[in-house]
Amino acid sequence: MADPKDTITVENVVASTGIGQELDLQSVAMDLEGADYDPEQFPGLVYRTTEPKSAALIFRSGKIVCTGANSTDAVHESLDRVFEKLRALRIPIDDDPEVTVQNVVTSADLGADLNLNAIAIGLGLEHIEYEPEQFPGLVYRIDEPDVVALLFGSGKLVVTGGTDPQDAIDAVDVITTKLTDLGLLG
Repeated sequence: MADPKDTITVENVVASTGIGQELDLQSVAMDLEGADYDPEQFPGLVYRTTEPKSAALIFRSGKIVCTGANSTDAVHESLDRVFEKLRALRIPIDDDPEVTVQNVVTSADLGADLNLNAIAIGLGLEHIEYEPEQFPGLVYRIDEPDVVALLFGSGKLVVTGGTDPQDAIDAVDVITTKLTDLGLLG
């Protein structure tokens, strides 16, 4: 059986930063080519980058949330491009604003079908939520690392809530060990 850790793929990295000043989003939207600003729909301005692919949500407060990147490096690269564009509009921005990774979403494959009913009982109700009539996956809250894993009958899983890709590797280790110990995996 292949190592499930080899199947881990980063799907989305969400990070936040700020430029320490309020912005006139209407003015920025008019000057920033490709910006999307519709305050009736969403309070922030959306600026998408293609290389690397991401979306920066820029708020009046000067806070910026970057989402959609597939690595922490891509987040930093995307935000550097956003900072360059804003500086080109004569908006003063520090040389290296602090960027905080808020959430790394990954997927993986355990390589075997899972009996979610048996897993729900085996892992104990204090750590899981499983209501198949509401959602087809089992929600497993792991303490160390502090993440949430969504397990599906197909053996696929999603790990969310980590702040580093290593959290997903550690979570897959925890899951495979627990399921193997319970006799519910390979």
